[in-house]
Amino acid sequence: MTRSVAPIAAFILAGGESSRMGSNKALLELGGVPLIVRMARLVESAAAKPTVVGSPEIYARLRLRAVRDDWPGAGPLGGIATALRASESQWNLIVACDLPYLTKPWLEHLIHRAERSNADVVIPLNDAGAEPLCAMYNKTAESAIWLALDRGLRKVTDGLAGLHIEHIEPREWKAFDSEGLLFKNMNSAADYEEAKARIGERSKP
Repeated sequence: MTRSVAPIAAFILAGGESSRMGSNKALLELGGVPLIVRMARLVESAAAKPTVVGSPEIYARLRLRAVRDDWPGAGPLGGIATALRASESQWNLIVACDLPYLTKPWLEHLIHRAERSNADVVIPLNDAGAEPLCAMYNKTAESAIWLALDRGLRKVTDGLAGLHIEHIEPREWKAFDSEGLLFKNMNSAADYEEAKARIGERSKP
């Protein structure tokens, strides 16, 4: 795959409180590896060595580069704003840490779509709506997102209002995931048990 001149940057959002899980979900293990390390390896294989948006003290112990959230308590929108502020790249892959079913082929496809796009954001659509926590963000989106946070907005899709958004329809991304699990996140203990079972099944010969 031919890359554009401007490099791609990658960020993993791991600054949430994990209140439903009861512990820091980024540190839960899948296949004997902390979820955040597993995600970092996946993202690096498809894009670039990622920066974690979260506690540098926690993630430095895992030898992960991290930047503190500029908007603690503001949710994922604050994490996205932090990533874009920290980035020196035109296009930025931004993913949540708790998406255990993402794959390298899908991420490569998402990146390729962005590199050919004139949009500010390239986001996949699911049946329930947009999936902004596995999307490509152009540096051009930074100021609008910061202004949205300053106005008190916290919902990610509200914070992206007014930006030029290119959507990837389900029929396109489901070619990479026939089960429709690609964007299923891990919010609860039940989700964690399901992920362990599914990832275990995938790893069997």
